[in-house]
Amino acid sequence: MESRCNWNGHILQINSPSVAWGSAPGIYIFCGKNKSEKWVALYIGQASSFSERLNKHERWQEAKDLGATHIHTIVITDQTSRDHIEQDLISQYQPCLNTNLK
Repeated sequence: MESRCNWNGHILQINSPSVAWGSAPGIYIFCGKNKSEKWVALYIGQASSFSERLNKHERWQEAKDLGATHIHTIVITDQTSRDHIEQDLISQYQPCLNTNLK
């Protein structure tokens, strides 16, 4: 399987949900592949620390129930950049579990 994925010009790392998350800040996407083997975003969010946010994320089970198998991540240290990228990705991909920023 590939190790990176391009989401609207942003290259994210493809991770198993059981990976040991570091404390880096960034953007994450809960996703799975559709019948055409294309990644589908189910939830997009940001974290000031991946380990604090992703270890017990309240939306992960819902995303799994909808077919999520992986979490794509990109480290983005600047808060303003994270806000902009998160909004851009949600607007572009309209993930079904994102209800606040659409």
